[in-house]
Amino acid sequence: MVLKIVGVLEATYYHRKKSESQTSKKHSPRSGRPNTIYSWTKDRQLVSDEQIKEWLMELVAGEESTYGYRKLAICLRRQHNLIINHKKVYRLCKELDILAPQRRIKVNHPRRLAANRQITVSDQLWEVDLKYCYVAKEDRFFYLMSFIDVYDRMIVDYHLGLSCEGKHAAQILQRALWKRQLFETDIRPVIRSDNGPQFISHVFEEACVKFTVEHERIPPKTPNKNAHIESFHALLELECLSRYEFSSYQEAYQIVSEYIQFYNERRIHGSLYDFSPYEFRQRLRAGELKPFIIRV
Repeated sequence: MVLKIVGVLEATYYHRKKSESQTSKKHSPRSGRPNTIYSWTKDRQLVSDEQIKEWLMELVAGEESTYGYRKLAICLRRQHNLIINHKKVYRLCKELDILAPQRRIKVNHPRRLAANRQITVSDQLWEVDLKYCYVAKEDRFFYLMSFIDVYDRMIVDYHLGLSCEGKHAAQILQRALWKRQLFETDIRPVIRSDNGPQFISHVFEEACVKFTVEHERIPPKTPNKNAHIESFHALLELECLSRYEFSSYQEAYQIVSEYIQFYNERRIHGSLYDFSPYEFRQRLRAGELKPFIIRV
């Protein structure tokens, strides 16, 4: 009825409508399967994209620094048993801005390699790293970034969240220094990390300069140089994460936070005269325990 009133033939109207629909599809964003946030290993282990990015950063910081994304994909498949194609590696490299032409940019904060040290008191050396945790019911990852004091084994501070960037590392470093009241003294710990994107970011490096702390990074493929934080993550996996199938991020946040409190305040540690990190610090201050030396 309306078409007759305006004087448009029915065939003409539907022809124009069809043409407009085809034109809009042609200019609409590419549709298809959305990008995943994880990959699988050949033995059916889930690996987050953030973990893969960390492995990529280690590769381009090492002897594979001249490789393009295709060869980096081969390295990931061979070294980490990943099922991943070169297209996804290209996307991740592009997100990290480490495709071959971008690697020649000027480095504002040159890397300081981790040095051999003798640790005799708390707040001399802190190690920091990420743990990737999975919420099965929501099919997504969350991230735990922790600073551990190598001497007293305490988790000085940590970040739990659905994202983890350089700004979070800078914020947690500032809060950890405040908790230990180190801004009131000239004492600053050396911060040791791997080559993850969060720790080579300008935001974190500039925070280290601002807070007058020395930041050193371990060579690629040497997790033993970060052994204390790696050990904590192994305990977290064994004693906490492996015992739960989280139904929500909120549940995971609560359980992991409670475990860290238990680890700091009550969990017996064989290397600390069978005391918890908190008890060890208290008794050491009171002169009840004999100090020792840790070589890293």
